[in-house]
Amino acid sequence: MKGNQKIIDALNGLLAMELAAMDQYLIHSQMYLDWGLKKLYDRISHEFEDEKGHATVLIERMLFLEGVPDMATRDGFEVGSDIKSMLESDLRIEYEVARRLKSAIGLCEQERDFVTRGALIPLLDDTEMDHANWLEQQLGMMERLGLELYTQSQLG
Repeated sequence: MKGNQKIIDALNGLLAMELAAMDQYLIHSQMYLDWGLKKLYDRISHEFEDEKGHATVLIERMLFLEGVPDMATRDGFEVGSDIKSMLESDLRIEYEVARRLKSAIGLCEQERDFVTRGALIPLLDDTEMDHANWLEQQLGMMERLGLELYTQSQLG
């Protein structure tokens, strides 16, 4: 089914963010594992899998619309150097993904592509209610407990 090029372009923009988030979660999870922070490793490794699922939804939809998924572009990729900067970088990318998802959902409504809109809404819910919320909680705990106690709590 030949899709709307504006929708395909928006999906590729989202894909660039999801792939960057996926790559970022992969390196951050491995850094946490190397540092012995098992709880952070487990959670961030789970986030990597979620982002892979988000990317798959976007790719499948683009292929259905006869678009070409751009697998090379990464937007917003930034590896942190310590726990705080890693969590902040992950949160920043989730905020940008949420912003782009909202924009793409609006475009889908404008272009009357309600199936694509329906595919994006669960991604937005997961991005805001799970990923961003959890990251905000971690940064809040770090602020309240201090870096040392927070780090100790993540040893698992």
